[in-house]
Amino acid sequence: MTYVTILGSTGAIGTRTLEVLAALGDTYQVAGLAAGRNVELLAEQICRFHPQIVAVADEESRARLLSLLDRSDAPEVLVGDEGLIACASLPAPVVVNAVMGARGILPALAAVRRGARLALANKECLVAAGTFIMREAAAANAEIVPVDSEHCALHQCMQSGRPSEVRRWILTASGGPFRTWRREDLASVTVADALKHPNWNMGKKITVDSATMMNKGLEVIEAHHLFDAPYDKIAVLVHPESIVHSLVEYEDGSLMAQLATHDMRLPIQYAVTYPERVSLPWPRLSLATVGGLTFEEPDVEKFPALRLAMDAGRAGGYAPCVLNAANEVAVDAFLRNQISYSRITSLVSEVLDDLHSGSPSSIDDVLHMDGLARERARLLLTKG
Repeated sequence: MTYVTILGSTGAIGTRTLEVLAALGDTYQVAGLAAGRNVELLAEQICRFHPQIVAVADEESRARLLSLLDRSDAPEVLVGDEGLIACASLPAPVVVNAVMGARGILPALAAVRRGARLALANKECLVAAGTFIMREAAAANAEIVPVDSEHCALHQCMQSGRPSEVRRWILTASGGPFRTWRREDLASVTVADALKHPNWNMGKKITVDSATMMNKGLEVIEAHHLFDAPYDKIAVLVHPESIVHSLVEYEDGSLMAQLATHDMRLPIQYAVTYPERVSLPWPRLSLATVGGLTFEEPDVEKFPALRLAMDAGRAGGYAPCVLNAANEVAVDAFLRNQISYSRITSLVSEVLDDLHSGSPSSIDDVLHMDGLARERARLLLTKG
C-alpha cells in the first residue's frame, strides 16, 4: 500500500491526481488533502477517498466544510499554511504539491525534509527557493519527480544517459494563444483572449503565464534547479502541437524526446509510480493522426517576459524570487481587469529593477523578500 498526500486537491492537477489514484486501484490510498475554499468539491473528495487530515484556506472554509460532512466520520480539518505543512508532514511516501504560487514553498520543504518523494507540480517554489529545497532534498535523500509535462519529459529523457553527457536541455513551448498574433495587436488583448490556450486546459494563472510566455521562463529556472543545469545549456523551442513535451540533446548528437497526448494524467502517473510504468486507460498518442510536428525559435521581442525570466535566473540571488512574486501580483491584477496584458511584464520588470540585488542566506530571507516584492508590485499598481 502506497499512501499519497495531495496539496491543491481541488485544482486542475489535484483532481487529475485523484483520477490517477482511483485508476491505480487499492494499492494507492489518500493520506491527506489540502485545498483552498472550494469546500463543496473537497467534501466530495473526502467522502470518496477518506483522508486522515485535510486543510483549507481559512476558518470560514473550515466551518462550511464541516457543515457538509458527517461529523462522526469527518477527518481532522486544519487551516492555512499550518494545515498545508501538517498535510505535507504526514508519513505518506508521496506528496503531490499542486499548490499555486509561493505558498507551496514551506510544504515542499516539509515533504523533502522527511525524505518523501515530492511529485512537484508547483514550479514557483523552485523558482523562488530552489537552492534551499534542492539542498534539503539532497540532505534527506528525498526524490523530486516533476509533474510539469516539460520537466517530466526531461526526467524521462535523462534515463538515456549520464548528466555529464548532456549537451542541452530543450524545453518545448506551445507559444500560447498569441503565437501567430502581430506584436501591435497585443495591445488589445482581453482576459478571455489570454485564457484561450490552444492545447491545454489549466488554471487561470498558469494559462496567463503561458500567454505571456513567462511560464516558460519560470520553467527554465525550475529546470536549472531540478537537473543542476547551467543556464547556457537550457534552450526553449516553440512547438505548437505540444506533442513533444521536451528533449535532451546528448554530446554525441543524439536527441531524446518524450512524446504523448495533451493529458496531465500521464506525468502525474509517472511521478507517483516512478520507476514503474503502469498501463491505465488513458487515450494513446497516434502519430499517424497527428501527421506533422513543427518547431520554431521563440520571439523574445513579442514575448519579453521569457527573456526577463531567463535573465532573472542567470542573475540569481533574490531576482528569481522577486520575479515570481511580482508576476503573481501582476497576473492577478490582469485577471481582475485592473491592468492590461502588456502591463504584466512591465510591472514585473519595474519591481525587479527595485529589488533584484542581494542573495538570500535562508528560507526566511526568501519568504521576506517574497513579501517585499508583492508589496512593491501592489504599490506600483496603485500608481498606475
